[in-house]
Amino acid sequence: MSTPSTHAPLAERLRPRTLGEVIGQQHLLGEGMSLRIAFESGQPHSCILWGPPGTGKTTIARLMADAFDAQFITISAVLGGVKDIREAVEQAQVAQGHGRRTIVFVDEVHRFNKSQQDAFLPHVESGLFTFIGATTENPSFEVNSALLSRAAVYVLQPLTEDDLKQIVQRAQAIDAVPPIEEKALHRLIGYADGDARRLLNTLETLAVAATKEKREAVTDEWLLKVLGERMRRYDKGGEQFYDTISALHKSMRGSDPDATLYWFVRMLDGGVDPRYVARRMIRMAVEDVGLADPRALRIALDAADVYERLGSPEGELALAEALVYLAVAPKSNAVYVAYNEAKALVRKDGTRPVPLHLRNAPTQLMKDLAYGKGYRYAHDEEGGFAAGENYFPEGMKAPQFYRPVERGLEIRIAEKLRELRALGRPQG
Repeated sequence: MSTPSTHAPLAERLRPRTLGEVIGQQHLLGEGMSLRIAFESGQPHSCILWGPPGTGKTTIARLMADAFDAQFITISAVLGGVKDIREAVEQAQVAQGHGRRTIVFVDEVHRFNKSQQDAFLPHVESGLFTFIGATTENPSFEVNSALLSRAAVYVLQPLTEDDLKQIVQRAQAIDAVPPIEEKALHRLIGYADGDARRLLNTLETLAVAATKEKREAVTDEWLLKVLGERMRRYDKGGEQFYDTISALHKSMRGSDPDATLYWFVRMLDGGVDPRYVARRMIRMAVEDVGLADPRALRIALDAADVYERLGSPEGELALAEALVYLAVAPKSNAVYVAYNEAKALVRKDGTRPVPLHLRNAPTQLMKDLAYGKGYRYAHDEEGGFAAGENYFPEGMKAPQFYRPVERGLEIRIAEKLRELRALGRPQG
């Protein structure tokens, strides 16, 4: 393989040429690990590379093509379609006629619909080409089961701080970037957030600016000047980052939709990854809205999914809509409190045996030992409720972890619990 020109993008100049040059993913590529064994087998196989952006999915696919001297065809599922698949098939047929293998690499394969994914199946089965799909989404949900069953799935991890530092060192080793002061390096690594592509793009921006200004080193002050207030606000280790997240969460909890939107936009304006807000939003739905409005969790999950499908800026509106819903929804942390109380009790309490009447009895010996004896099947009881039955260990006072609030759906839940308890469930 030829060495890239010094005019090529930094990411291309530093792209690994051998497995040994790959930084990170040693759980897959280390000696004796699954993907390394696949490379050394002499026989390429179809696979799905699942992991966050900038973790080496494209690089690994290219290296697999090099390892097997295969024609490498790339299709972007964002920009491509059936026409691109058809052209890839034709190119693979030509290569096959010359005795050469083909690897078809589909970037963001989760963006292809079912019919587009199905178009690969007959050619994968016939051995015309080896299929490699890259995705940031769980392939169990986003890749057709028929295609998934014919491909091994390899899970890539975000690059560690040490991995990212190695990338910086390699860039400096080819004089692509000037020396970087420790504080500036720490900020850069935090900003990259495990994404090698983001780090390399940032390094390239700095290198151009440093050359223009004839700077001999990158200081933290100059780094912030070049890349703007965005990095200052959202340094992952910085106080401002966590303060703004806290303000967003507390505004939602306080049922103020306007303040919730304000802090959300502040975070986006500062450069935070909207996916982080989506994850935080799901937590808000279960921690602060809870069973007062169970729809909140579904809405938060759907908004996160819409963002993944649309990206920025269109997908951000879905997150905003869900945040407003969470803000105006009735609030309850009753399940959150109950769960923590249950954890605390189990942590300090002894390991009490399961009562015999609650044990399963799949064998005759277990039945002879009275496993399951006396158990009352709730569906056979009046109202589907075994009044007076005890579901806690013997001798344990029955705690009441869950105490629904008088808001939203939990009003009805509280009424139901009072009705059940009045029927005679023991309180310990």
